[in-house]
Amino acid sequence: MDTQKYLKACMEQSRSELVDNILPFWMEHGLDRENGGVYTCLDRDGTLMDSTKSVWFQGRFGFIAAFAYNNIEKRSEWLEASKSCLEFIEAHCFDTDGHMFFEVMADGTPLRKRRYVFSEGFAAIAHSEYALATEDASHCRRALEIFDSIIRMLNTPGFLEPKYLPAQESRGHSITMILVNTAARIREAVLHFGLEGAERLTAEIDRSIHALRTYFMHPEFEALLECVGPAGEFIDNINGRLINPGHCIETSWFILEESKFRNWDPSLMEMALTILRWSWKWGWDEIYGGIINFRDCKGFPQQDYSQDMKFWWPQTEAMIATLYAFEATGDEQYLKMHQQISEWTYGHLPDRDKGEWYGYLHRDGTVAQPAKGNIFKGPFHIPRMLIKSAMICNEIMKKG
Repeated sequence: MDTQKYLKACMEQSRSELVDNILPFWMEHGLDRENGGVYTCLDRDGTLMDSTKSVWFQGRFGFIAAFAYNNIEKRSEWLEASKSCLEFIEAHCFDTDGHMFFEVMADGTPLRKRRYVFSEGFAAIAHSEYALATEDASHCRRALEIFDSIIRMLNTPGFLEPKYLPAQESRGHSITMILVNTAARIREAVLHFGLEGAERLTAEIDRSIHALRTYFMHPEFEALLECVGPAGEFIDNINGRLINPGHCIETSWFILEESKFRNWDPSLMEMALTILRWSWKWGWDEIYGGIINFRDCKGFPQQDYSQDMKFWWPQTEAMIATLYAFEATGDEQYLKMHQQISEWTYGHLPDRDKGEWYGYLHRDGTVAQPAKGNIFKGPFHIPRMLIKSAMICNEIMKKG
């Protein structure tokens, strides 16, 4: 493989897809120019199906718009979009107890709260990225405040409703892995402005990585599990046997990115590559291609109705992870894996007639439903992958 030629093509494709397709679609159809923030419940052609706003995506698009501004092109409309999402968040999305809502109406009227703190994490990284874009350290301080609130809520018994009653105590992979990326994104801004807080953010990253290695990685199954006991005990039921390959692959690149930050720390690199190899083996569909949704570590049928579907986001996480793995090792096997997932993804997900990408495919790659967004799908995983892909390819090529 001519790696320089491949990486150059990947970089150009990623940038073009972002600038000419994905961001224009959401800027035209998703941005709420009356109330602020972004809508995500859009039909195939961008028609608004539901004006309910996902609070996750106020932070997610606030981050993406500023991330594109910082790393792709300094377009003022992207920065204004980020600002709009942040202003909407601060005006409407926090309850009096500091816990964010999950869904709000178009004007910000609260509709629903959930037990999670993911909305807080996305709001925090939106503030930190906007701080870098505007050189306004106050947004970095706000990101730190929100992150500290996340840790407080997680560590206050009874504040967040547990997923299971005491009869089956457990810990979950999702919040553990997302804290790695959330803290890393905020730390970048903290270091840029020379503020205090970088050490405690790194300490939180270390705690999450320790938990991932100690509790969630189960070599007996060659799998990273989604739900384990408090001390990592294997829970032999359907939920305890669950493997979410997309989540695991996303975790692998979060750890690879942290390894890179630490001058390619070899222990973190090996941990991340092990998770990637395990998860690719569980996730890659040898019959139809693409990363499948869910597996059971003992080979039993998964109960989730979407277990054999191909969602958009595991594919994008695999594209980032394999590029990072190649950057870390120089081993072409990872670039071949990237080519494999990239060709499948670009061959099935983009909607070349109406714009943006489909999100929900059947196992064989046919479209299950054509809407471009809902409360859970919107402008985050796809544009993040495109931005990160362009950045990583550029970095590798510069090294020669």
